Amino acid sequence: MNRSIEKNNPMPIRYAEPSNHEISSEQPADSPAIFRIENVSVDYSNTPAIRNIFLDIPQQQVTAFIGSSGCGKSTLLRCLNRMNDLIPTARVRGRIAFRDQDLYAKTIDPVDVRRRIGMIFQKPNPFPKSIYDNIAFGAQINGYQGNLDALVEQSLRQVALWDEVKDSLRKSGLALSGGQQQRLCIARAIAIQPQVLLMDEPCSALDPISTLRIEELIHELKRQYTVVIVTHNMQQASRISDFTAFFNVSTTETGNNCGHLVEFGRTKAILPTPSRKSPVNM
Repeated sequence: MNRSIEKNNPMPIRYAEPSNHEISSEQPADSPAIFRIENVSVDYSNTPAIRNIFLDIPQQQVTAFIGSSGCGKSTLLRCLNRMNDLIPTARVRGRIAFRDQDLYAKTIDPVDVRRRIGMIFQKPNPFPKSIYDNIAFGAQINGYQGNLDALVEQSLRQVALWDEVKDSLRKSGLALSGGQQQRLCIARAIAIQPQVLLMDEPCSALDPISTLRIEELIHELKRQYTVVIVTHNMQQASRISDFTAFFNVSTTETGNNCGHLVEFGRTKAILPTPSRKSPVNM
């Protein structure tokens, strides 16, 4: 019978181990690990996507996954809350521990994993419901017994959306702008009180002003949550992340392209400080 993951104390952080590729890492010894990724490989239909990843992700920090297209950033991100379970051809090997519990143990309920480890996708995907119901729905189906009005307001305030929508809560979430929809999706995720937020290129479909607001929000969110974000934008990673994992693509002996971890450490040691604040893709 499946069981929920427990709220164990996080274990001390342990850093990336070398595999076939040399990995450089500045060790943030003062930051406990919330995820421990040990020799993780993923295949799709027997085609390798990532190989031999060792990585510990610090708690209550922003960790960015950067690298070229096809290097496995999103694949690894989806492993962290078992979204790859929904892809029939995906095969995950190795060990991923969340607070030192194996996320892929047979006794672990993947639905409970996704309650604790929320996901924000590249394209905003609000429910075809009212703004209010977008927030309240997830809480209700997860057995929330408190004041829904207060929960909706609190969640929208946390993403700096309350003042913009407080007079139109019965309006469809689909009627909001792209940036507002993405903040609504983040509010929906935090309404069920996760411990981690995974973000898969959350700003790629947004204009520069909306992108800047999401980046400012990420800075606020890390006070309460661990954030792991995939981005192609190195300047964005420099602005918002505390730690950066840099991935690249190599060719396997069978001629397939496969992602691997090149370097992990504090962002300020890996990436240059951006010369301007406006979000610009490199």
